Amino acid sequence: MKTFMDEHFMLNSKSAQRLYHEYAKDMPIIDYHNHLPPHEIAGNVNFKNLTQIWLYGDHYKWRAMRANGVDEQFITGKASDYEKFEKWAETVPYTLRNPLYHWTHMELQRYFGIDELLNPKTAKSIFDETEKLLQQPDFSVKSLLTRMNVDTLCTTDDPADDLQFHLQLAKENNGFKVLPTWRPDKAMNAENPELYNNYLDKLGQTANIDIKTATDLIDALQKRHNFFHTAGCRISDHGIEEFYADEYTQNEIDQIFAKVRAGNILNTQELSKFKSFMLYEGAKMDHASNWAQQFHYGVLRNNNSRMFAQLGPDTGFDSIGDFSVAKAMVKFLNRLESTDQLAKTIIYNINPGDNEMIATMLGNFNKGPVAGKIQFGSGWWFLDQKQGMIEQMNSLSALGLISKFVGMLTDSRSFLSFPRHEYFRRIMCNLFGNDMENGEIPNDFDLVGGIVQDISYNNAKNYFKF
Repeated sequence: MKTFMDEHFMLNSKSAQRLYHEYAKDMPIIDYHNHLPPHEIAGNVNFKNLTQIWLYGDHYKWRAMRANGVDEQFITGKASDYEKFEKWAETVPYTLRNPLYHWTHMELQRYFGIDELLNPKTAKSIFDETEKLLQQPDFSVKSLLTRMNVDTLCTTDDPADDLQFHLQLAKENNGFKVLPTWRPDKAMNAENPELYNNYLDKLGQTANIDIKTATDLIDALQKRHNFFHTAGCRISDHGIEEFYADEYTQNEIDQIFAKVRAGNILNTQELSKFKSFMLYEGAKMDHASNWAQQFHYGVLRNNNSRMFAQLGPDTGFDSIGDFSVAKAMVKFLNRLESTDQLAKTIIYNINPGDNEMIATMLGNFNKGPVAGKIQFGSGWWFLDQKQGMIEQMNSLSALGLISKFVGMLTDSRSFLSFPRHEYFRRIMCNLFGNDMENGEIPNDFDLVGGIVQDISYNNAKNYFKF
């Protein structure tokens, strides 16, 4: 029987072990999509305890705690930090076969050198030990990033953000880069006229443009897009339910925008046309700046209306959606490609039923000189776990070129989440290693090990050109 989480964790053959330990393990990390707060990096924050760095804002853990019957006061409520941690410790033993069990113990091992399993019996000693360590300079945010061999990380930022912390960090010699990512969702999501108009006012103030028309909106976004570029941004990101590719005229868009700017609710057709316009105009900006564009699609968000009213978005009440997107996706991509304005593109699905569709979609629009110009994004959110990663890589391997895959990202709000790159690399090495052991690919470590290193780091470095 194997030991739990030893040095060969998830590496089930000699070839897999060699691939990981000799080729993947020490490669730097490019975390090209996460939700880390840039002000905490710039401030080089020391978190007070594990609750603050682990449980504040982590809706993965919140969902598990709710499933375990924990009362909301110990999750997002007014219970003390230790009381919340204690409830998480009670939950952890019941997360067996959930990636949270692995991630929890990998993070305790990698950051704190703690090999004990977290449970009610060990909760107090682990909380106390980590609380002392977290106050030390070696556990500041910048030190944690350095320890994980982070080369570059890209935060997620609104066009109205002033990027002051990115600009500050760019002047420092930290040994890693912190770059912004353009996330213009609020400029497109016009469902609620009051919220939308408040946002447009904020955006207009930041861009110093009075946004009265759709043309004004595009001008304001272009101005901010240019500013983001000067601050080092090279990626956009879009969180969409589905792809939008409706036919529209400029006159229609002008009327739709005037309607919502006057505070009126758009109907379904108007909203879809407006989002089609915004998605297309944003994609042209990305191509002109030689950025990569990311599309995270397919999530049904804020499904529990009572809890949404109480806690707001991103609190653990989202789920996998079931959208039919292939026709709209190809129409959107083809419209851009037809005028040679299709940027490097990464597509992330949340429904595993879309794996083969996405993997074949890449081949329609890949072209040189960019290797892997259209990317099948790594297993995301609910698919960010062992089986989800395996299925994504198997689909990409069978229907595309996994050798050109830009690899893993954390998509996380926690500074302790970087062992997820290790988790991914171990799973990847196990796939390649098992194929080597089975005689399905050559027993050539120069070849296979090189591909492992490319997926771990080199492909992303070459693709994004940070």
